[in-house]
Amino acid sequence: MRVLRRLLPSLVPALLLSCDDRTAADRAVEDRILIVGNSSEPKGLDCHLVTGVLESNLIRALFEGLCTEHQSVDGQALPGTAESWEANEDFTVWTFNLGRDRKWSDGVPVTAEDFLFSYQRILTKTLGSEYNEMLFYIRNAEEFYKGEITDFSKVGIRAPDDYTLEISLRGSIPFLPEITKHYTWYPVPRHVVMKHSNGKIDAPFSGWTKPGNIVSNGPFALKSWRINDHIAVEKNPHYWDRDKVQLDGIRFLPVVNSYTESRMFFDGLMHITYIVPPEFIPYARKNYPDQFRSELYLGTKFVRCNVTRKPLDDIRVRKALGMAIDRESLIENITQGGQEPAYGMVPPFGNYKTGRAISFDPDQAARLLDEAGFQNRIDFPRITLLAPDRDVSKRMAEAYQGMWKKHLGIHIEIAQKEWTSYLNAMTNLDYDLADSGWIGDYLDPTTFLDMWIKDGGNNRTGWANGEFEEILKQSEHERDPAKRLLVLQKAEKILMGELPAITIYWYTTNYLIDPRVKGWNPLLLNNHPWKWVSLEPN
Repeated sequence: MRVLRRLLPSLVPALLLSCDDRTAADRAVEDRILIVGNSSEPKGLDCHLVTGVLESNLIRALFEGLCTEHQSVDGQALPGTAESWEANEDFTVWTFNLGRDRKWSDGVPVTAEDFLFSYQRILTKTLGSEYNEMLFYIRNAEEFYKGEITDFSKVGIRAPDDYTLEISLRGSIPFLPEITKHYTWYPVPRHVVMKHSNGKIDAPFSGWTKPGNIVSNGPFALKSWRINDHIAVEKNPHYWDRDKVQLDGIRFLPVVNSYTESRMFFDGLMHITYIVPPEFIPYARKNYPDQFRSELYLGTKFVRCNVTRKPLDDIRVRKALGMAIDRESLIENITQGGQEPAYGMVPPFGNYKTGRAISFDPDQAARLLDEAGFQNRIDFPRITLLAPDRDVSKRMAEAYQGMWKKHLGIHIEIAQKEWTSYLNAMTNLDYDLADSGWIGDYLDPTTFLDMWIKDGGNNRTGWANGEFEEILKQSEHERDPAKRLLVLQKAEKILMGELPAITIYWYTTNYLIDPRVKGWNPLLLNNHPWKWVSLEPN
């Protein structure tokens, strides 16, 4: 609470300003420019090369997939680049009819060929996409990525004409429109990408997404990008549904420190924060009910384990670490945002029932560490917990560290890195433990399970299990919805039985929002479609 008492005096001075003093947020409302906090500097803007939520926030403003999010209803797809779509009887073949008025921001029409190019690009292994498995639902997509077939025409994607895209799947996927909302399924402009990559489809970070080069098809276009300062987008005059876009622009601010971000909000420097620091949540909930929001967020907090390194290759050690974490204490004393202890990888939602796989049991944790050969804790190897350079992440890491010391008698070191370096370390398996999390990409349990396939770009643990992957594939051929969920529960049981990632809690999202922001509704995935957002003076 000492931090909170120091923080509060600096949070509220904007509330005392005279009505004649306009803040940056006030002027932005008049100019119809939304200012939002976005946590950190993004890794990039290439739909095929990024993996994070903060990148998604930007890309959803700039690009548009076949389908888009509804502004207030979870799981409902609206027309995007496709104006309509239909499936065959068993949902193994989908046909998307593209709108003839869909254009890139340079006025060039968006066609089915752009999608063919985009999907071939992300599935070309030498590009280095870490999210390629999102397209493995497509027939022969995985085989093409792995080099088992080299003729892309054998992958289940066809363009009968410029405005028709036919996608054949390896199994029955009735929720494909929901998946196409994710940025990995977005098109990229072939004519621009190839221009800036010397004609190579697999040239990563070629410069096509830089200001002055980038061409996009979403409601906004990139205006400016100043590293560690802002990314600004402006209304795209070529967007097909531009009359519905009510903002003239959005300004994304990469504010790493959540205390600084909250201070900026109350100083009138932004309209929406990325998060609220935990110590401020109880105060904000009580004193600023019109500005504070706490909502369900479909995601799971966990600690990744690099199972290729000793002693984390021993399941007993991983379980000991997991059972020594007091999740309820973390939520009550650290996060304070209404989260729920996660006893499984998939958050319970819809009709899916999550099995109780792990809980706080320090006595059993100590016994497991003894069984693993570390009766003398001095013999436990020196290992390090990797975390991003955010204040909340540091507090979480220190809490894990304290619990492992208290309940297991071992010391785990902490290493914090800036966002891109943190991601690269996990990708390269250059870590022991990593403070991590996953936000669902779409409303289905597979979004929390498919990522753990062997060599999956978002697996990042070195773990693999053939039986687990086979069960996931079986689920794609189960047409009965209830039976399909039972199959997925079997897969999750295997995952949690081997624990390549130690689940901590299921997310909520806690943030501050200016009451003048309209069209911003609670959504489980927190993927607010920017084109429906507006600013209205009080």
